[in-house]
Amino acid sequence: MLLPRRASAIGVRGVSHPTPRAGITGVKVLTAADLTKSPHLVELFDGIRAIPQIADGIGCHCGCAELSGHYSLLSCYEGEAMAKSCPICQGEGRVTIRLAKAGKSLNDIRAAIDAQFG
Repeated sequence: MLLPRRASAIGVRGVSHPTPRAGITGVKVLTAADLTKSPHLVELFDGIRAIPQIADGIGCHCGCAELSGHYSLLSCYEGEAMAKSCPICQGEGRVTIRLAKAGKSLNDIRAAIDAQFG
């Protein structure tokens, strides 16, 4: 079942950036225990878990948005976690974390994501 995507901004090539869901947390983001075969990704997944409200407002450019149940970049780090193998999901995550740590706004982060991955 597809979740509703209330787009708050449309990026390049029509990638929509969803509105972050109220009360969203990073509780479903995979942990080190889930990433034993990919220990090099633990820091990345931990970084996304720390900024769920931001990651939930970013649309992913790799095409995973077409998958059932996918809502945002945060979704790439949950469940089956496409970000375990997708360099675009990983790249968007790294940019999002870096810019969030630098105090950039969600709109600034969206623009940077679109410029680099769109």
